[in-house]
Amino acid sequence: MNSSNKRIATVYCEGAYNTTNGKTAHGLVRFTERYSIQSIIDSRYKGQDAGMVLDGKNNGIPIVGSIMEALSLNQKHPPTQLVVGLAPDGGRLDKNARNDIMKAIKMGLSVDSGLHDYLSDDPEILKAAALSKAQIHDIRKPPSIKDLHFFTGNIEKVKALKIAVLGTDSAVGKRTTGWRVVHGFREAGFKAELIGTGQTAWLQGAKYSLVLDSLVNDFVSGEIEFATYSCWQNEKPDVIVLEGQGSLMNPAYPGGFELLSAGRPDIVILQHAPARYEYDGFPGYPIHPINQQIQAIELLSGKKVVAITVNHENLAADQINEACEKLEKETGLPTSDVLVHGNERLIMALKPYLKQT
Repeated sequence: MNSSNKRIATVYCEGAYNTTNGKTAHGLVRFTERYSIQSIIDSRYKGQDAGMVLDGKNNGIPIVGSIMEALSLNQKHPPTQLVVGLAPDGGRLDKNARNDIMKAIKMGLSVDSGLHDYLSDDPEILKAAALSKAQIHDIRKPPSIKDLHFFTGNIEKVKALKIAVLGTDSAVGKRTTGWRVVHGFREAGFKAELIGTGQTAWLQGAKYSLVLDSLVNDFVSGEIEFATYSCWQNEKPDVIVLEGQGSLMNPAYPGGFELLSAGRPDIVILQHAPARYEYDGFPGYPIHPINQQIQAIELLSGKKVVAITVNHENLAADQINEACEKLEKETGLPTSDVLVHGNERLIMALKPYLKQT
């Protein structure tokens, strides 16, 4: 998307930035082709740089304390869009967030939301939007059954190298790694595309997307196939990266099987947080050992996990390399943290598989 066509947006993430419940905001701070992000709203970090808080690197996106501050930040080019950057368990909208979103709508901001609580089903919000001429877009609202696709087998016609990025847990960084793989292959002179499977990838501008957890189960496989096959037909990329959801063994967000079954990847990257010991949000549910998760993926798909990528949450800077080395010895697979080490080593490990397709 041309930068001049991007919508100017502020991202609402009150109380959740720099937590797993703020992962939608994090994705937009790191990369989006759909919006020009002008600010992040979270009063806890007011006055700080969003990139510095998240990744230790300034990126020029300020964090403000309220919607009013976001509107007054640049009066010549104020935001026209409020993007809901929250990703709470179950995709539910709490009372305080609803009140803030209502304020934004009354101030004339259009709202894009990826939550399961649909703003367009709220009569008060709809009335306020009609008065202010604001637009409401619920990204996670299920499409009509007539617009959905059933699995056909067309996935076998896709000749690009298909790489699935799966994880050992939910909210572990699969989408971020997926984009880094796409950008790494593009920088190396190859044509690469991401198949987005959640609301954040759509918000970031993935051209071929579905919101997997909003679909009727009968059509999940078909929609994965349709997005991948459409991408192949229209773009003829060298590489297609499939964004994983949840994890195979997560008790609340089991995910990845449909991606393996319908997307039929050639190889798999596994994203892992070595300092996370229990499934996200579920104390008492220990994360299954990484080698067990690798075995499960390979048994289900018949394809190899070829690399491990690390989420460095709760690791000190001087512990990241040690954690990568330990995982490399444990799994026998090349291991890196793309946010710390960059994507060059990972791309080098993946390039040989292009010849096989």
